[in-house]
Amino acid sequence: MKILVVLVLLGLHSAAAVIHSMNNIYTASSQVPNFPEFVVVGMVDDVQTDHYDSNTRRLEPTLNWVKRFEEDDPQFWERNTEILRGIQQLFTADIETVKHRFNQTGGAHVLQVMYGCEWDDETGEINGFTQIGYDGEDFIVFDLKTETWIAPKQQAVITKQKWERAGEGERWKNYFNQRCLDGLKKYVNYGRSSLMRTGRIT
Repeated sequence: MKILVVLVLLGLHSAAAVIHSMNNIYTASSQVPNFPEFVVVGMVDDVQTDHYDSNTRRLEPTLNWVKRFEEDDPQFWERNTEILRGIQQLFTADIETVKHRFNQTGGAHVLQVMYGCEWDDETGEINGFTQIGYDGEDFIVFDLKTETWIAPKQQAVITKQKWERAGEGERWKNYFNQRCLDGLKKYVNYGRSSLMRTGRIT
């Protein structure tokens, strides 16, 4: 009887859903000593998968299995490097815009964007998030459930209004449900044997 109970419990544990996640962190800095002006880090299931910075100006995989993206898409790293070079220019302008809104002309400042998605591989449920912070505090956040932008800082209200008029919420929602999910599934497929995270039991 005890053996049966143990087997049932083990069966329930192994059948628990695994929640996988993909996060991207973009960091732009101004006058921060010994730190690149722009850095991008990609994470899957809390494991770093790739890296880009304004010194190297190249997106590079940080794990061997991540290089497998070239198997299906030989131009993957080169294409995404070019995209990040363009984003780097945007972030350089963006941090100056935010500094201006806070009436700051000098000093060390950091603008950070964190976005990504979570996928429950059992239920198929998808959650996404976009958070933008400035100097360690929330600047503007996207709430996927209500599809609205939240501006905890008065200086972000202009951005909130602009993005609402431009339909940025709909664009992010589509990204989470399509590109982010597809990318996450591909990462999980390629790295299934290497990813150490087992997920949360729900």
